[in-house]
Amino acid sequence: MPVKNHSVTANPVVVNSHVCRYNRIVQAKNIHNWQVNPAEARCIQVDLAGKVIRRGDNRSINTVAGVDISTKRSGQAEASVVVLSYPQMELIEVRTCTSNPRFPYIPGLLSFREAPLILAACAQLRSTPDMILVDGQGVAHPRRFGIASHLGMLLDIPTIGCAKSRLCGSGEMPGAEAGLFCNLSDGGEIIGAIVRTKTDSKPLYVSIGHKTDLTTALDTVLGCCRGYRLPEPTRLAHLAAGGNLLRHPIFV
Repeated sequence: MPVKNHSVTANPVVVNSHVCRYNRIVQAKNIHNWQVNPAEARCIQVDLAGKVIRRGDNRSINTVAGVDISTKRSGQAEASVVVLSYPQMELIEVRTCTSNPRFPYIPGLLSFREAPLILAACAQLRSTPDMILVDGQGVAHPRRFGIASHLGMLLDIPTIGCAKSRLCGSGEMPGAEAGLFCNLSDGGEIIGAIVRTKTDSKPLYVSIGHKTDLTTALDTVLGCCRGYRLPEPTRLAHLAAGGNLLRHPIFV
């Protein structure tokens, strides 16, 4: 099925910020229609997977963002994006948006449910992060196009998939010490790494999202860890999405 080029129209959102005017510093590309059924969504993934850039451009990383979504009992979802300095991990900016997802929860199609809301949160940012850590898969996906790859291509920003569970592939478990990792492979292809981010804790599944390489992804994720299982960008994004992180006073 051919993938048509339509404008990106996010779901209606409520901006949870004192500053509600979007400055459009961070804008999404218009690469496909969001009003699709699951079969069409899979075709879009297959088409775009071949356009994922699996190498970096050696740019310096001074800021790292994390994104996450929390679903409420009412059915609404709240997306958050936090931006931190790198490698200091000092909080710079927090933005959140709330909406009712219009795409069902289907494993492997997470980005069609969550990406529109995350894009709306990112549209509020006052600066462009150098890297985005996504609580989800990148190329470690059955069609090699998880939410981290999808967001990276839409935003044209380097992204890393940093998932708490495995969607596909296999590999040995790394040792118990923080910083150890093993390759995650699928069909003879290395699609990511199984990474121990905290000693004696469950590993994370790290993969290329877009416009980076696996070595940089691993170095960045481990460089963002501060004693927790989750790296600071996605840990704080998770707290923000659940309403448990106060906004930095400079940005309210």
